Amino acid sequence: MVRGYAERYGVQAALIGVAVIWGGTFVMVSDAIALYPMYGFLAWRFGVATVAFVLFFPKVLRRVDRVNLRTGLIAGAFLTAGYIFQTWGLDGATRTTPARAAFITGLYVVITPLLQAVILRRLPRKATLLGAGIALAGLWLLSGITGSGMGGWVMGDTLVVICAVAYSGHMIVLGSTGEKHDVMVLTLIQLAVVTVVCAGISAVKEQPGIPTDPRVIFAILICGVLASTVAFIIQTWAQSKLPPSRVALILVTEPAFGGVIGWTVAGLWPVREVLGASLMLGGMIVSEVVAALAPKSDHVTFEPAVEGMPAAVMDAGPAETVDAKVG
Repeated sequence: MVRGYAERYGVQAALIGVAVIWGGTFVMVSDAIALYPMYGFLAWRFGVATVAFVLFFPKVLRRVDRVNLRTGLIAGAFLTAGYIFQTWGLDGATRTTPARAAFITGLYVVITPLLQAVILRRLPRKATLLGAGIALAGLWLLSGITGSGMGGWVMGDTLVVICAVAYSGHMIVLGSTGEKHDVMVLTLIQLAVVTVVCAGISAVKEQPGIPTDPRVIFAILICGVLASTVAFIIQTWAQSKLPPSRVALILVTEPAFGGVIGWTVAGLWPVREVLGASLMLGGMIVSEVVAALAPKSDHVTFEPAVEGMPAAVMDAGPAETVDAKVG
């Protein structure tokens, strides 16, 4: 009995640790791309993640086949778009803050069921719409937009909104997979796609040298190893111990940690922004709770991501046996 409690709470503590790491990466990435070109950083980050994944799971290379390759390339394209727009939003003169980026990115949890309802031509649940409404109200508060102007909204915020939409597409693609797909192979392909695309863009556009700044190297290792590969292992382990809905509700704290870390590092806690972020988090939680309480006939599953909260997705048809999937 004591062992059971220790294991249960140990799993939950590990998931909270994952959420803290994910939340902390927003500040790390923002600082790193101020010192090293953006696409080059993403290439190194996901290159390290790809190598680490193969080192942890060497047999995965033998299982790559045409079915997984096709789906992995599509999912990888959405994932690449998401990371490019998110990182771009943290870069340059019109960049947003890490705290704002964390909460705006998290909107994909709310966008995914709405977007899928449109694709499947199903009316979303009223409670899902409620969660979206709460999140939208929070986004308005966080943005600082008023009748007289755009307030504190910057181009970087818009880029991160596009990132959230891309992540939603990524979740929906993964939600369509079934018995013929291998979670490990899909994950490897997606990591490799981001690496190759970003390395190609960087080689043409930036032509950076090998990173030498310790802060950049530290960010690459934390993001590539801990936030990707180790987080994958913890999520997979947690899903064997806890219901997927509970895993999702624990990991939904990621934006909160991202906000707290971002505001603390900046030394600023803007009241309107904090209130808006709190509403956005509330909308995300409502969306996850609604999915957790959905009847089995809705065929709702929680789709994990490489670095982020699981999002609720629906099967287009009758339920089938589907392995746990991680993006």
